[in-house]
Amino acid sequence: MKSFEDFLTLHQQPEPLLIGNFWDVKSAQVLAKAGYRALATSSAAVAHSFGYEDGEQLPFELLIQLAKRVHQVTPLPLSVDMEGGFSRSVEGICQNIDRLMDVGVVGINIEDSLPGTARALHAPDSFRKTLEGMVNHLQKKKTPLFINVRTDGFLLGLPQALPETIQRIQAYQTTGVHGIFVPCIVHADDIRAVVASTGLPVNVMGMPQLPAFGELQKLGVKRISCGNSVHQYVMQAFETKMLAIRQEQSFKSLF
Repeated sequence: MKSFEDFLTLHQQPEPLLIGNFWDVKSAQVLAKAGYRALATSSAAVAHSFGYEDGEQLPFELLIQLAKRVHQVTPLPLSVDMEGGFSRSVEGICQNIDRLMDVGVVGINIEDSLPGTARALHAPDSFRKTLEGMVNHLQKKKTPLFINVRTDGFLLGLPQALPETIQRIQAYQTTGVHGIFVPCIVHADDIRAVVASTGLPVNVMGMPQLPAFGELQKLGVKRISCGNSVHQYVMQAFETKMLAIRQEQSFKSLF
């Protein structure tokens, strides 16, 4: 089960798709064993696992290598977080997409803000044209790819995050993309309004105040991401345990 059609179908079920966000090959295998039905990279988790900061600091070649190996050793459809595309041109983004598809990737995330000294949003019309260029490229190649568009009004804490998000969704949803991702949205009324604003499947991300999965299903959410939270949890537990071993001068607490 690795095709685009399979992945698309997982976004059309009554129960939201809980996607497993991994950071290395072993974590991807653990997620597959645990019964997750699809896998996706977390850009922050992958970058940190290689010793880089998030925000396209990771060399793209390492992301290709990771995606290739995960595709080889797991039976699940694979999506990759491309952040801003690892290029500032449509042509460059499309070249990167082609490389990901060559190693078995069936979906991507791409976001409408760019990292820097301060993360800044693209103008909606400009980003819409980027999405149109990506879709046109894939249509010419006759190679489908699930494009999940991340819009960052809530992530950036904008004072008018809800209307800004809906405006952007309405600009993006007509380009031929397949999903909308709104990280850091947590309140039920906001989620309900976003879902009502589009016919595309809406993706939310694990946050402390995010409603339980059953409520998210009632609100119409179709995809739930772990984000970087699982990786953070694992690394904090690892640090705590290694400090304890050094302080206790024993491995007994491991067994």
